[in-house]
Amino acid sequence: MKNRIKHLIDKIGLPRIIIITFFLFLCVLSLMLKLSLQDLISDTLVRVGMNGILVLAMVPGILCGIGLNFGLPLGILAGLIGGLISIEMNLRGFTALFVAILISIPISAIVGYLYALLLNKVKGSEMMVSTYAGFSAVSLMCIGWLLFPFQSAELKWPIGKGLRTTITLTDRYDKQLDKFLSFKLAGVKFPTGLILMFLFCCLLMWLILRSKKGVSMIAAGSNSNFAQASGINVDKSRIFGTMLSTIFGAVGIIVYAQSYGFYQLYQAPMMMGFAAVAAILIGGASAANAKISHVVIGTILFQGLLTMGLPVANKIVTEGNLAEVVRIILSNGIILYALTKVGGGDIGE
Repeated sequence: MKNRIKHLIDKIGLPRIIIITFFLFLCVLSLMLKLSLQDLISDTLVRVGMNGILVLAMVPGILCGIGLNFGLPLGILAGLIGGLISIEMNLRGFTALFVAILISIPISAIVGYLYALLLNKVKGSEMMVSTYAGFSAVSLMCIGWLLFPFQSAELKWPIGKGLRTTITLTDRYDKQLDKFLSFKLAGVKFPTGLILMFLFCCLLMWLILRSKKGVSMIAAGSNSNFAQASGINVDKSRIFGTMLSTIFGAVGIIVYAQSYGFYQLYQAPMMMGFAAVAAILIGGASAANAKISHVVIGTILFQGLLTMGLPVANKIVTEGNLAEVVRIILSNGIILYALTKVGGGDIGE
């Protein structure tokens, strides 16, 4: 019996068991504090759907051999450009949403290709260089947002030049996916369209990874010397994986924004890669291996902890300033804990 329990703990991973236990503890604590568990679960489902594709974007980067893609802001910036163009075209509803995605794909593919060329030049230091690349791109785009020739009144500052810091999607495609086929069950609201979009992207990723190109990419990432000896072009496989990661990052931010209700420009995208990295690590991935199941589990756990933890903290700590401190400690503490696992397979291996 003890051996079976030990085997189960080893299989799931002690850190993940601790996180799941803490999540369940928060659920119980929320009931004791008379918080609405149904509302918290509803919020968790929304957050899983809106963040899931950004976490999914980590998978091809890890599998192709570049490691954790801290350069995710590059894809996010491409997605923001696609979203702004759809607003400039004065589109609304699902049409605006899908046009934004379609425009962002070629932009992110080009950005991803150039980004991949850079990473191929710095093999062995990809994660460090990708972090600098992401930060630098966000800072550079702060100038770009001031210079882009958009003319829509929704995008421009009413006085002076440049784009607004926050651009509302209320009259465009705010919560289009959230509301699509949504329903309530036992007091829990299910954002059906949002979850279906996330699952569709997971299915698409699964199909890509099982294609000839995907298998070659995985082989190149797991053992580059063996792959090269087998006739696989390692550099091209890394380029494919990096482009794929960047494209999914672009799509992810559009899905995120339609649920959030706003596009946020300038410095906002800079740290978004860290939350995605933390989620997939908590789900069981490492810097060398990732599965779609890691994405689903990690996103549920990470967003569930934030959704449950913050209201509980606010209920216990009523002082405004202290509540904000607790929120920062909780959210950044989860990210920090996950990043301590980047070096190995401690989670879920």
